[in-house]
Amino acid sequence: MFEYRHSDSDGKSIDLPVGKVVCVGRNYLQHIKELENEVPSEPLLFIKPSTALSHLHKPVVIPKELGPCHNELELAILIKSTLSNACIENVEATIWGVGLGLDLTLRDVQNVLKKQGHPWERAKAFDFSCPMSQFVMKDRIENLSDINFSLHVNNELRQQGNSQDMLFTVLKLLANISKTFTLLPGDIVMTGTPKGVAALSVDDQLTIELNEHFSVKTCVV
Repeated sequence: MFEYRHSDSDGKSIDLPVGKVVCVGRNYLQHIKELENEVPSEPLLFIKPSTALSHLHKPVVIPKELGPCHNELELAILIKSTLSNACIENVEATIWGVGLGLDLTLRDVQNVLKKQGHPWERAKAFDFSCPMSQFVMKDRIENLSDINFSLHVNNELRQQGNSQDMLFTVLKLLANISKTFTLLPGDIVMTGTPKGVAALSVDDQLTIELNEHFSVKTCVV
């Protein structure tokens, strides 16, 4: 049922296990404003299990009977070596590469959970809730703090982001996360989404691009 493996820019499997996905909420100011949330004083963290992962180049599966399922496109960081209680100076060497993932979110479910003061996993950690692209080796990324990425839905731009707009940079996020969760080889860190979240519909055509590195076309089923 779950066939996900990390893959590189050539579509070849990366020799790392499939682990957990550590997600960061509210890391772009304009997205915080569009959902009328409070600006966090430190990264807001939650986890998706490995069973949330799927390949982005295959059709994106959304639940049909649980209300609107929103797109949240995010830079994804693949970890290649153990990172625990790390200083910011030590984290860059643990990065295998950079990709893009969708943090699919059942928005009505999440809103109910938030009002009840409950965790978000039922809204964000369901099976196939994290479609993931291939990963570009870090050595090919010139600057982790200047990465452009975008999502077009039915040929219309829906989300466009740049890592320079993050409240917490990639390296700060990894160091901060490592003080709570040990990051293991094969884990992925999702770094937050820019503004432009909205409901996806069956048959939507998606185009997802990482700077000048790759473009993925897929559809919603």
